[in-house]
Amino acid sequence: MLLTVDVGNTNITLGLFKEDKVFATFRMNTQMVKTSDEYGSTIAELIARKNININEIEDVIISSVVPKVMYSLNNGIIKYFGIKPIIVGPGTKTGIRVKRTDPRELGSDRLVDVVAAYELYGGPCIVIDFGTATTYDLVGADGTFEAGVISPGIKICTKALWNETAKLPEIEIKKPESILAKDTISCMQAGIVYGYIGQTEYIIEKMKEESGLTDVKVVATGGLGRIIWQNTDKIDIYDKELTLQGMRIIYEKNKNNK
Repeated sequence: MLLTVDVGNTNITLGLFKEDKVFATFRMNTQMVKTSDEYGSTIAELIARKNININEIEDVIISSVVPKVMYSLNNGIIKYFGIKPIIVGPGTKTGIRVKRTDPRELGSDRLVDVVAAYELYGGPCIVIDFGTATTYDLVGADGTFEAGVISPGIKICTKALWNETAKLPEIEIKKPESILAKDTISCMQAGIVYGYIGQTEYIIEKMKEESGLTDVKVVATGGLGRIIWQNTDKIDIYDKELTLQGMRIIYEKNKNNK
């Protein structure tokens, strides 16, 4: 059984694989740095609660955009599972050629997403991850990472709205019945959701226009991506497990080099 660990700015998402299928998922908060014992024991306990023997874990792969947690997390895995994880980073085989000024600047979260989208759905493709930040990445037909866009995530935009205004309340992010809202909460929801749909559609179309790639498959992931996908015809596929699958695919390419 393979354990995949996706360390994002907000959450750490854990996925357990049996062959190429996600068997179980778990989430932890990223914001508070823990000791190696806290990471190791918490992950072991989460797995045990699913009635899974941690001795069944044969290997671990980690993708992280939060460097400050990596020392303790890595050592926690080694201490409690007896496994040295594969860490996605420079030198990791991915099958994707990165066409950037400095390929090392590309976050591992974006890399695993484009690997999964390209391997599972083919290219050319635009890969959108609606996370803490929203990323739009273009992959060519030959598996080359061509270009990308980064924008503030939906939650960041929403929090800025109520944090920077005196009287606007915290709201649930959902699509209101109509954009012609008649109360404050619905007005905010309309602005956030419809505004983000508009941003998403414009960026997709502009990336297609400037790349000259009109026949592009658009693949989305990320927790709040579902609400956008459900309300636009510009996104072809929503895959909530895309990042975890990307780590599994990268693991398969690198497991013999451990």
